[in-house]
Amino acid sequence: MNFQKQITHWYSIHKRDLPWRTTKDPYNIWLSEIILQQTQVKQGLPYYLSFIREFPTVFDLADATEEQVLKLWQGLGYYSRARNLHTTAKHIAFNLNGVFPDNYKDVLSLKGVGDYTASAITSICFNEANAVVDGNVYRVLSRFYGIDTPINSSKGIKEFKELASTLIDHKEPGNYNQAIMEFGARQCKPKNPNCNSCPVSDSCYAYKNKSIDQLPVKLKKTKVSARYFNFLVCIDKKKNTVIEKRTGKGIWQNLYQFPLIESNRSLKAEEFNLLKLENTILENSNFEFSLYNETDRIHKLSHQHLHTKFWIIEVDQLSRDNISIEKLRSYPTPVLISNFIEEFNFEAV
Repeated sequence: MNFQKQITHWYSIHKRDLPWRTTKDPYNIWLSEIILQQTQVKQGLPYYLSFIREFPTVFDLADATEEQVLKLWQGLGYYSRARNLHTTAKHIAFNLNGVFPDNYKDVLSLKGVGDYTASAITSICFNEANAVVDGNVYRVLSRFYGIDTPINSSKGIKEFKELASTLIDHKEPGNYNQAIMEFGARQCKPKNPNCNSCPVSDSCYAYKNKSIDQLPVKLKKTKVSARYFNFLVCIDKKKNTVIEKRTGKGIWQNLYQFPLIESNRSLKAEEFNLLKLENTILENSNFEFSLYNETDRIHKLSHQHLHTKFWIIEVDQLSRDNISIEKLRSYPTPVLISNFIEEFNFEAV
């Protein structure tokens, strides 16, 4: 039995029962693939179910506001995926009359869709023989064939795509693509793979050469920078507060946060008191403040770590647009902010 047949046979026995595997509707497949980019199935599944429940068709998603989409996406991270998802839904609904493109070239042209997603959608929905190459596939192929080309290099991306394309089952490309991804996720895992029960271990280079832990090879990541965020949680006597929308490019675009002062290092209470609070809700106001968390909360993003403090500001009256604290949860916020909102007792202030 060759590699492809062994992998698909394994899949027929061990595949998980997942809702997007019961349909070939491109809307459902596209939605699942966008959610599962850089997200594990156990984390992405509840989001998929929520989106399908809230937006059962591409027209429903297209008619939603961006805030509704971002709120439902809250906690998944990489919010540009949600914005691209919404943009593409509107394009399909309003420009393509709700008809999803049915070939690789046109699917690839959609905003937020790359080679992997286009290959997955067209192989599963339209039976096109386009090989998927995600983290799971990289791992399986690098170990089985003993390839040490870095998977995040230009050479590696091309080499693995070409190899994957020679292996794909042209009769059932969608089934094979899902099989090799599932195999990587559940059998040929990053750590402690199940080599003793692996159907292809006899032919696996890494298993025979005891190099499982060395493959795949990945170039070192970009240096992570540190940033220091001071959020001003302002509360007046009427239990109102202030939030602001992040605009422009950068992290958390179009999400809401408490007013922010960024510093060049972690601040102590006495240092914070000396800050010049220009153009803030505290301008020309008397206020008292306290530090909610003495130790910085470190929120890790791909290329930066945010060292965060929340400062509780009590003020008689807020001097600009404000909202009731009861409405806070209705706004899409970064998970760092939403976690604070859930745990902080606003009524006690």
